[in-house]
Amino acid sequence: MLNRHARGFFTALFTPLARWLLKIGISPDAVTVIGTAGVVVGALVFYPFGQLWWGTLFITAFIFSDVLDGIMARMREVGSRWGNFLDSTLDRIADGALFAGLAVWFFTGGANVPIAVAAMVCLVLGMVVSYARAKAESLGFTANTGIAERAERLVSVLVVTGFTGLGLPEVVLLVTLLLLAVASFITVVQRVVSVRRQALAEPSPAD
Repeated sequence: MLNRHARGFFTALFTPLARWLLKIGISPDAVTVIGTAGVVVGALVFYPFGQLWWGTLFITAFIFSDVLDGIMARMREVGSRWGNFLDSTLDRIADGALFAGLAVWFFTGGANVPIAVAAMVCLVLGMVVSYARAKAESLGFTANTGIAERAERLVSVLVVTGFTGLGLPEVVLLVTLLLLAVASFITVVQRVVSVRRQALAEPSPAD
């Protein structure tokens, strides 16, 4: 949903910056790498020390690189399979760092094991959601369905984590992570069912 409704807004917002970066010689790949590095630093440096609010602000400053690099690639008309591969791979690293950072803090100084476990479950299921789509597409199927796309996962966890750092009760973060885990599991099931239906609709070799 966010991907559909926010794309136009963020494209208009970041187009001037994208144009300027291209003008000074910055490539879309460089933006992808820098953005991922920023997210990883924010998640694995700020979060494990309990700096949930400042960590979220730091991560947010870099998370929009995922939009910016796409705009830059389209402006240069150099969209490539390499760029798509790099972007998808680094997205997984960023997502993993985000949930791992939360888990580290709540397993240690945050002393809230349920939240830590929920974060790890979200990490694993989030990877499966992405893998299911990638594997389906590598086999010639489509699997872009589901109620827990990456944008929804990131927005929900970042907003609630940030406000938890400002005093929001931790139970809100726990509920958010549990709901996200359930939504991710449902998304995995939806994608498996979708691919299964496509596979059954294919003509058999005998035909």
